[in-house]
Amino acid sequence: MKSPVRLAVLAVAAVAVFQLLAQRSSPPPGAAPRLALPDLSGRHVDLSEYRGRVVAVNFWATWCLPCRSELPALAAFWNDHRGKCLEVLGVAEESGRQDLLAVAPRIPYPILVDERAAALEAWGVQGYPKTFVVDVEGRVAKVFIGEVSREDLEAAVTPLLPQTCPAS
Repeated sequence: MKSPVRLAVLAVAAVAVFQLLAQRSSPPPGAAPRLALPDLSGRHVDLSEYRGRVVAVNFWATWCLPCRSELPALAAFWNDHRGKCLEVLGVAEESGRQDLLAVAPRIPYPILVDERAAALEAWGVQGYPKTFVVDVEGRVAKVFIGEVSREDLEAAVTPLLPQTCPAS
């Protein structure tokens, strides 16, 4: 009887430790880490170019089922807010170019390619998907670990949207 109880206690402790480590792996509140990567066409995209806009930065991989599951919600969210001081940037990690090209037609927002996983450490990404909401001043305002819903993005982003946008 003691063995199942010990196992349960160990399991609860392991989950608690994992959650603490996952929370600590996110960048501290404040300025978003640097993010400058090529998109699928090779054009250089820098997060700093979007200052004055709210940006949802979504780290994902083509082989990740929760990542693929959230793509329609992210696409719909981007389409609903297009031209309203909001951008979504999908940062593709650990994914082959052919796999990205196969998925790309379903993704209306920019897909950035991080072939060397250069952004993961600075952003504290240890698993996919992970989405960061960056405010108009370039600060991380909210972090979603795991699949994010359209409703959760709406709740996080709407209060941050400015009345006017800087010129593109």
